[in-house]
Amino acid sequence: MNLLPKTHEEFSQVEYWNAFFKKRGKKSFEWYGEYPELCNILLKYIKIKDNVLIVGCGNSTVSMCLYDAGYRCITNIDTSHIVIKQMHDINASVRPDLIFKQMDATQMTYANESFSVVLDKGTLDALMPDTKEGTMSTVNRYFKDITRVLRNGGRYICISLLQEHILKELLSYFPNAGFMFRVIRCHEAEAKARIDEGSSIPVFAVVATKFLNLQQTILETVLTDGPPKRLSSREDITSAILSIQQSALICNSLQKRSVADIGEISLDLYRPDDKYPRYTIYILDQAKTHGSKTYAAFIVPQGKETDWLFSTKGGRQQVLKSAQRDRLAIVTLCREHKFENWDAVKSELEDCILNLAPEVLSGKTDIPFLSLGSDVGKRNICCEGKSDTSGSFVVEEVENDGSEFRRLIFLSNPYVIQSEARLKQVKSRRGKVKKIVDPGFLACHHHLYMSIAVTSVIDIKGQDEIVIIGLGGGSLCTFLYNCFCKLKIVAVEIDEVMLKIATDYFGLTLDERMKVEIIDGIQFIKENAANEKKYKAILFDVDSKDTTIGMSCPPKQFLEMSVIKSIRKCLTDNGIFILNLVSRDQNIKKKVKHDLMSTFKSIASYCIQDEVNEIIICSMSESNCDEWRNELKIAAITLNEQVTAKKLLSNEDKFDITSFMENLSIESQ
Repeated sequence: MNLLPKTHEEFSQVEYWNAFFKKRGKKSFEWYGEYPELCNILLKYIKIKDNVLIVGCGNSTVSMCLYDAGYRCITNIDTSHIVIKQMHDINASVRPDLIFKQMDATQMTYANESFSVVLDKGTLDALMPDTKEGTMSTVNRYFKDITRVLRNGGRYICISLLQEHILKELLSYFPNAGFMFRVIRCHEAEAKARIDEGSSIPVFAVVATKFLNLQQTILETVLTDGPPKRLSSREDITSAILSIQQSALICNSLQKRSVADIGEISLDLYRPDDKYPRYTIYILDQAKTHGSKTYAAFIVPQGKETDWLFSTKGGRQQVLKSAQRDRLAIVTLCREHKFENWDAVKSELEDCILNLAPEVLSGKTDIPFLSLGSDVGKRNICCEGKSDTSGSFVVEEVENDGSEFRRLIFLSNPYVIQSEARLKQVKSRRGKVKKIVDPGFLACHHHLYMSIAVTSVIDIKGQDEIVIIGLGGGSLCTFLYNCFCKLKIVAVEIDEVMLKIATDYFGLTLDERMKVEIIDGIQFIKENAANEKKYKAILFDVDSKDTTIGMSCPPKQFLEMSVIKSIRKCLTDNGIFILNLVSRDQNIKKKVKHDLMSTFKSIASYCIQDEVNEIIICSMSESNCDEWRNELKIAAITLNEQVTAKKLLSNEDKFDITSFMENLSIESQ
C-alpha cells in the first residue's frame, strides 16, 4: 500500500464512529487484529530478550503466539480475575513461563523501569471512550504508570483505532514526556477485517520510545509501505490520520451503497513524501441497477483531463454511460508527477481501486482497467511560475490525438485550459528540426466566431486597427495577425507575466502591427474614449477571478453601463464590439443583452454547441437583420479563404461554419 488517500468531501466523525461501534458489538479484540496480522509490527519492535508487559490482555492470543515464537519474558495483566484464571489454566502446562496477573493498569505495583516493552491492544480505546474529567484522570494515571515502569529506551506499543480525542491525548502526553513518537498503519489487520467483516476500519500501532535526554521532539509516521516519514508538528500527524479514517469511511460506504443519488464522490491519492496528489479518482454509479454488479476503472491519459468528458460532472456521467458499467472509477493523473507507463500506473492503483468496489465484488482481484488506449500519455512541464494577478501557473506540453500541444494552465482552475497552441516540426536552413507554434490553430471554438466577426468589419487589405482585451497566451492575436497581413492589433493585458509567456512559449510576435499594452482593460477603454481614439473592433476575451457571481467571463465590472458607453465611443461608425460571455445563469445573460441593446442598434449572438460560451456581436450599423446575417456569412467564407491562402490550414481542415449560420440570432432596436 504505497498511496495515501484524502477525500474531497466532508464526513461526520460522529457518524463514522457510531457506525463502527454499532457493528463491532462485543467482538472488540478481533477488530484490532490478532498475532498473524500484527506479527510484522510486533516482531520488529519487540526484541526476543525484551521483558514484555501486556496490559488489559483479556483473552487475546497475542501473548501465547509471542511465547510460541520464542519470547519468554512476558507478563499479562487484566482487571478481570475471571479472564486471568482462564488464561492461566489454558497456558499453565504448555507455556509455564507465561505470566498472568490480576492488576489495574492504572495502578500497577511493579517497580520503576521493570519492563522494556508495554503492549496495549485496544486497552487505551476501552479506557478512553470520552474526554470527561473522570476519564481523563484515569488516562493520565495510566500514562504515568506506563512511563514509570518502562526502562530508558523502552517502548509503549499501543494498537488503537486512534479516534481523534485519543490521538490528541497521546500526542499531548508522550512527546512532552521525552518519548520518540511513531504511528504505523496496520494494513494486514485491516485486510483481515475486510475479509471477515466486509468492511475495513483503519488500525494503527503507536510506538512511543522512552528517552531520558531526548534533545528534540521526534514525530514520525509509517502509513504506507516504506521508511518512516518525519513530520514537523502534531497537527500534521492528526491531519494524516483523519484523512485515512475519512477515506476508509468512503470505501466502506461505497461497498454498501450507490452514489448515483449524489452524482459522484472523489478523493486524491498521495505518495508519502509528496506535496501534491498523484491521482484524483471520481467514483460514479449507474442509477437503479439490480442483480450482479459490474465495475471498472478508467484511466484518463495525460493531457485529456481538461476535456469536457473528464473535467466536468456532466462529462464524467457520459463516460459512465459509455463504459456500460454499474460503477466506474475515473482516474486522472496529476500534472505534478511523472508516470512511467500503463502497467506501472495500473500496478500502483490496483489496491485502491479494489477498495472502492461494491460489496458484491469484494475480494475480486481482476477489476478491469479501461482507457482510450494502452498509453498513459506524455506531459512535459516547460515553465512554472506565479503572477500577482493569476496566481500559480504552468506551461506544459502534452500529446493528444497524435499531435503535440502546448498549454497554459492556471493552477487555481487546473481543469481549464487558458491558452493552447498546436506545435509542429519544421526544418531550419541548416536542416535541424525544431518545434514551433502552429499559427493557424485555434484551440478555443469561440475564437473562430470572434474572428469571423472581425473579418466582417475590417478591410482585409487595409490597415484597420482592433483591440483585444485579454491576451492570455495570445493565440487569438497570433491567428488574426497571420490571417491579415496589414491588420493592426492592440492587445490589452493587466498581467505583465502573461506577455512574457505569450512571447516565449506561444509564438506571439511584437512589431509595428502587434502591440501589447500592460494596463487594466477598463482603464484602457476609458482613456481611449476620453482621447477619442477609434477602432474597427473591440474584443473582450478576459476571464474573471471571482467565481461567486455566476459569470466567469468577463469580470462583471467590464459590463457596467459606463464601460459599455465608453466602448461605443471607441468604435468607428461601422465598428463592432465582440464579447465572449461565459455564464450558465440565464438571468445574467438576459441582463447583459438588455444593457447592450440599450447602447447598440443591433446585436448578433451565437451559443457554442456543448460549451457555455456565447459570442455576442454588437453594432451601430443601420443594416437590417438579413443584411447583417449575409455580411457575417460572407465574412465566414472570406476567413476560410484567408487561412487557405496564407497556408494556415489546408482545404480539408477549413472551418465548418454551418452551425454558426444556422443558429445565429440577431436582434435590432
